Amino acid sequence: MMLFGLDRSLVLALARAVMVPPPGPATPPPTASAPSVTGDEWQSPPPSPSDPSDDFSSEEASAARLFASAAWSGIAEPGDSVAGLVVAALGAERALTMLIDRSEPAQWFAALGAEVSDSDQARSHIEHDGVTVEVIAAALERWRPRVVSRVVVGSLRSAARFEARLLTPEHPLWPEGCRDLDLHAPHALWVRGNVGAVDHPGGGIAIVGSRDATNYGEYVAMELSAGVSDRGFSVVSGGAYGIDGMAHRAALVSGGTTVAFLAGGVDRLYPAAHHDLLLRIAARGALVSELPCGASPTKWRFLQRNRLIAAMTRATVVVEAGHRSGSLNTAGHAAALGRPLGAVPGPVTSATSAGCHRLLREYDATCVTTPADVVELVLGPATDRPSLLDPPPPPRSSASVARGLSGSVPPGSSGSAAPGSSGSVVPGSPGSVAPGSLGSVLPHPAGSPMRAGSVSDGVCPEVPGVTDSSAAGGDADTPAAEAPSSGAGAPVADDGAEVRVLDALTRRTRRTPSDVAARAGLSVRAVEAALGILLLEGRVEETETGWRRSRA
Repeated sequence: MMLFGLDRSLVLALARAVMVPPPGPATPPPTASAPSVTGDEWQSPPPSPSDPSDDFSSEEASAARLFASAAWSGIAEPGDSVAGLVVAALGAERALTMLIDRSEPAQWFAALGAEVSDSDQARSHIEHDGVTVEVIAAALERWRPRVVSRVVVGSLRSAARFEARLLTPEHPLWPEGCRDLDLHAPHALWVRGNVGAVDHPGGGIAIVGSRDATNYGEYVAMELSAGVSDRGFSVVSGGAYGIDGMAHRAALVSGGTTVAFLAGGVDRLYPAAHHDLLLRIAARGALVSELPCGASPTKWRFLQRNRLIAAMTRATVVVEAGHRSGSLNTAGHAAALGRPLGAVPGPVTSATSAGCHRLLREYDATCVTTPADVVELVLGPATDRPSLLDPPPPPRSSASVARGLSGSVPPGSSGSAAPGSSGSVVPGSPGSVAPGSLGSVLPHPAGSPMRAGSVSDGVCPEVPGVTDSSAAGGDADTPAAEAPSSGAGAPVADDGAEVRVLDALTRRTRRTPSDVAARAGLSVRAVEAALGILLLEGRVEETETGWRRSRA
């Protein structure tokens, strides 16, 4: 019997191999020893897939749903709101079946209309985001080149080999913070390590910063990370050089939990110099990605990865950041999602602290210098919280601040931003970044309204002004072969298309527009338009056999 155009036993075996086991005694996952897949079965019209609900036990239905979610995590690029809408409205299984069957845009639109007729919330999304038949047609152009069965099968087999698990929105361990991203939430999370660490019981705190950290920045990151880890929080960062790496190391030394969000597959430990560190994180915490195993890290994916760091933590602290650092991208997502935002001040003469000073001056970030200050971002001032275990700390002593304390955030505290501050922004509300503020550098969050026309590209607003090497999530760890060749002042495409096209090109290999489209997750027409602009700017060149980055 066929399922999604593949052998049913193969689909179920692969899904069960990466399924998060239920609570109770651990049982070894079944091995995926079903028939191999060597061709692009989904590229040709497959036998009509069976309805996953027919003759399925609840376990088999869950396995089919998980397989479909795994497929969608590779078919659509992170942050694709149209993919988020169709999966939310139709379900991952039905949406994948329609994609395999090559349903026409009108059929998709009719199916969406039928499913949301009784859902005011979903209908408001369709009306607000301007989803039309033309928008769906453009989305199908982006998705169909990636509907390749062997890629999904290979990702699941690689995940099983590295003992990674696939967490889906239906699972009880799915992080609540992901729901704040609305249609831009990930379809699934690939987790290598402890799945329970992703949504830590004590909550997570993001500690981020530039990879070009100074000794001062690394020391402060170590102190803050160790301090919040000792107080029962998990430390979340991006696994990159500089501040990220020091935050992870300090949490590990303190015996705490730390989580690294990656911009590629969890089977590809990047950067390579942090291979051992990332293995230690997987052993004591978790490596997490919304991209399937085998996916390459690119600059666009680093930027999209930042929204997950901001959404799945209770507060974000920027330790060191340059004037245009990509860490500001994470800070923008945190503030627009209503998460408390802290920044560590540095010497006024230090270029590596210029971004932190911008956050303090223009974005209402809270000045933090100690772990106690970071805890106050989440729990509020210690003087306003009842002590359950320890006596009140002596005056001007921070040794026991926030240890064993609990309580709600008082109105007006740093954990509950005052009206008009960055923390008071409601996800998805208009005006999430005030005109003239740091919003000119920071993006609207993935969950906020998208600019007119951007929904057709299925991407979140780009980061105008963040053009230096650290734009890739504050770590500048985009592979050298993938790093844009533009200068620091080069413009960035409004819809992110140029960034993604550059990510898909190299200086050596010549690629056709259709190949670039499949790698970038864009339609061929969007790729050709972006290539035309990049050609005029001298950033790419056309040869007889295809396109490549300019060698100039």
